[in-house]
Amino acid sequence: MDNGCHCSVHSDRHLNPILYNILSQMDNSTPSQNNFDYNSIPHRCNCEMRRTVCLKRPTEICQEASAVLVKTVHFMKSLPAFNQLPPNDQFSLLRSCWAPLFILGLAQEGVNFEVTDTPADSMLKKILLNRQESSDTDREQPTMAGVSKLKSCLKKFWSLDLSPKEFAYLKGTMIFNPDVPDLKAGLFVEGLQQEAQHALREVVQLLHPGDQERFARLLLTASMLQTVTPGLLTELFFRPVIGQADLLELLVDMLFSR
Repeated sequence: MDNGCHCSVHSDRHLNPILYNILSQMDNSTPSQNNFDYNSIPHRCNCEMRRTVCLKRPTEICQEASAVLVKTVHFMKSLPAFNQLPPNDQFSLLRSCWAPLFILGLAQEGVNFEVTDTPADSMLKKILLNRQESSDTDREQPTMAGVSKLKSCLKKFWSLDLSPKEFAYLKGTMIFNPDVPDLKAGLFVEGLQQEAQHALREVVQLLHPGDQERFARLLLTASMLQTVTPGLLTELFFRPVIGQADLLELLVDMLFSR
């Protein structure tokens, strides 16, 4: 099955009929007059999933998201085993896991949100006024495709109806990830992940004794968290709040503050 873009190039005649008519006239001219090929021009893709989006209620949702992020960092700080790790390992694990932990937090807190198209003139104004920051060029723009992945994750976790203990132990399996590169205490971290998984399995069996597949479903659903990029979360939920600041630096400050 072809999942590529199926936008018709002919949709451009509706978007800009004047330009289309000019190009069509050029295309209909004889080869000796003009060998211009309209179909050779790259056309703007209007696929639904490639639209750039922003929050519909940014003030309210950004406030809720910020509260979830604070709880996420405090949860990590509250784990004695995490505090025993070397600072560099703590930083590496934070950088690796804050995004999936944040999504779990959104699911646990029941944060629901809607998006709308990014205002069409915002980018144009930046270009015309030459105010676009050079650092913006590397930032990921939230798209409907990325938001759909995030919403799919949230809906899946909501359908599972996790208990607070299930959320806690699942977060533990995400925090203590021995696959993070250059960990000095990699074996210790691997042991902590195994302990978290064992505790999660036990609480699942206790709360859902008749559901033998629930533990595997939880781990499978948790793997979906990796499909949502930290860049999407940063730009969608926190850029309106932190401006040009680096979110990871802010998280590090929160983690190591006493």
